[in-house]
Amino acid sequence: MDTTDDRTPSPARRQQNPIVRLLIEAGPLAVFFIANARLGIFLATGAFMGAIVVSLAASWRFECKLPTMPLVTAVFVLVFGGLTLALGDELFIKLKPTVVNVLFALILFGGLFLRRSLLEPLFGTAMELTAAGWRILTFRWACFFVLLAALNEIVWRNFSTDGWVSFKVFGILPLTIAFTLTQIPLLKRHQLRPEAGETDENETP
Repeated sequence: MDTTDDRTPSPARRQQNPIVRLLIEAGPLAVFFIANARLGIFLATGAFMGAIVVSLAASWRFECKLPTMPLVTAVFVLVFGGLTLALGDELFIKLKPTVVNVLFALILFGGLFLRRSLLEPLFGTAMELTAAGWRILTFRWACFFVLLAALNEIVWRNFSTDGWVSFKVFGILPLTIAFTLTQIPLLKRHQLRPEAGETDENETP
């Protein structure tokens, strides 16, 4: 008797098209930017909250799961966006990237302190690395999150709201893509091959 669960997502649905993934992740930011330019920061915040809920629904529709980091980000968008609208203070939505990035950094650094590479459960199905590779990659991403938090603080404190929105849309995403691309040599160097086994466990980040 066939015991296959019809609810199990097929490989085609689990492996989402990268362009679709980019649209899902960047779509809410595009909505935020356009709405801010036309309607102002408060209506843009409401539009951003709605768009990020739609993006999560799209992730579930195409992948039958909710990615952890986008889900956490969405929760903070809804919380800080709700505070922005309820209190009529744009400070909360400006603080959201700082809080989220610091949280991610603390989680990753905390995992390393406990000798666990917490990126592995998130990306282990997409790539297989040695223990040293996961450790180095986790450390680098934690440092990158700290950098993003610092940049957000610098920008919102020293530039106009429109300038901060532009940085959030046209600065953060390109920086993240560029940082990701710089990690390709590390991924190739520490790619796990059955015949090769582990590489040098003492390699530093």
